[in-house]
Amino acid sequence: MRTHERVLAQIEAGLTAGKWSIGERLPAERALAEELGVSRPSVREAIRILEAMGIVRTAVGSGPTAGATVIDRPAAGLGAAVRLHVASGTLPVSDVVRTRVLLETGAVRDAAEGRWDDDALEPLRGHLAAMAEPGLGVAEFLERDQDLHLGIARLGGNQLVEAILSGMRAAVASYVAAGAEAVADWPRTAARLCTEHEGIVDAVVRHDAAEAERLMREHIEGFYRETGLGQA
Repeated sequence: MRTHERVLAQIEAGLTAGKWSIGERLPAERALAEELGVSRPSVREAIRILEAMGIVRTAVGSGPTAGATVIDRPAAGLGAAVRLHVASGTLPVSDVVRTRVLLETGAVRDAAEGRWDDDALEPLRGHLAAMAEPGLGVAEFLERDQDLHLGIARLGGNQLVEAILSGMRAAVASYVAAGAEAVADWPRTAARLCTEHEGIVDAVVRHDAAEAERLMREHIEGFYRETGLGQA
């Protein structure tokens, strides 16, 4: 195990034990190095990794906000990790679709079963209205489409699911855009997708979890079949 990995392991142990809580600062670089018996560059490398993972936020200087503060932003770290693996080009579209189905059917069920006020639905309604606008470009339609799906996941309240779906966004955008180019009549497909989106949101509003889950599954799998990407 390399030195900075030992530092990460010891910081993880400290977080697990409650040594540092959300909003608290880690000891200064010099103090951590002395406490852990390692070099300052090793501590610095470990802190950079923690920042990339969304565990801490760093600030330079010597004031009260300087140093590394524990923040815990799972979407930042998980999202980045998934994006990098997707960017390698080794994940087949079928795996991305199956993972979407697993995550999004659960998320929409949670959203339908959840408790929220009407204001929480406004972003979803805004995306629905925008996608229904005549003459909306394909790129903007697909952007709104993803915003809607992530909004539903956010309404479900599972931060881990939202983080993974955020990380998959580039992969989803890639295959959906390819699918949009493959369909013979995009306006007709877009209209159908709008209708399906409205049905999903309506099921959520009515707290019909089983219906919301069924519609989400059919929505994701139906587009995949229609575009012929499964035969690519």
